[in-house]
Amino acid sequence: MVLLNFAVDVAKEAGEILLKRFGNLKSSDIDYKGRWNVVTTVDTEVERLIVKRIEKEFPNDGILAEENARKRTDAERVWLVDPLDGTVNYAHGLPFFCVSIAVAKGWKMEAGVVYSPCTDELFYAERGGGAFLNKRRINVSSTSDFSKSLLATGFAYVRNETEHNNLANFNRLNLKVEGIRRLGSAAIDLCYVAAGRFDGFWELFLSPWDVAAGSLIVEEAGGIVTDIAGGDDYLFGFNIVAGNEKIHDELRRNLEPFPERFRFKLS
Repeated sequence: MVLLNFAVDVAKEAGEILLKRFGNLKSSDIDYKGRWNVVTTVDTEVERLIVKRIEKEFPNDGILAEENARKRTDAERVWLVDPLDGTVNYAHGLPFFCVSIAVAKGWKMEAGVVYSPCTDELFYAERGGGAFLNKRRINVSSTSDFSKSLLATGFAYVRNETEHNNLANFNRLNLKVEGIRRLGSAAIDLCYVAAGRFDGFWELFLSPWDVAAGSLIVEEAGGIVTDIAGGDDYLFGFNIVAGNEKIHDELRRNLEPFPERFRFKLS
């Protein structure tokens, strides 16, 4: 519980900063890492806070964070940090954003926390201990009819640079299910699967920090998380499928195969 409690405390502290700055950004606070990949001064400020706390409490651990921090990723234990998942939403004043913090041992998630400050919803899980939302245990949905399922997905910043832009998947599935939502935060999408709000979720070109905490929360809520091929390469393989056990495989079978050449590189 030490790792989980620490992650919870840091995530809530970071969330308070995000909420305080929300709606008050200046144009000088916003920059771009690519054509559409937004980064704000708040992203970097919150990441520095989280990294500083980890380094003080666990000096021998590695860190893999979205903005700048990447150190000792070959350590036995590594923290995966997304200081602000849903940056585009945040920059535009939309309340779907969160802090995501996970810790892995041998790249197997041991604990994960996702905090959504606008809704004051704290999702968390420890391996083998179940998944929780604000101290209440959560479980994935029981939907078994794929045509009645509500799904979530997203579209990568590189969607104009690759044929694997998820549009064909979206168009195909949109005709087969009750609905598809696009919230703009993969970590929140995964937590909503864990809480039974979505029946399934898939996305392409997500980085490890996007899915680390949420994937464990889904698994501990009784769900299944794989890559499109049905394996376990969703952390570094740039593709993920999550859902309850009754619709997961059908969701996965409706997705185009994703090339193995696309992989996240640690160095």
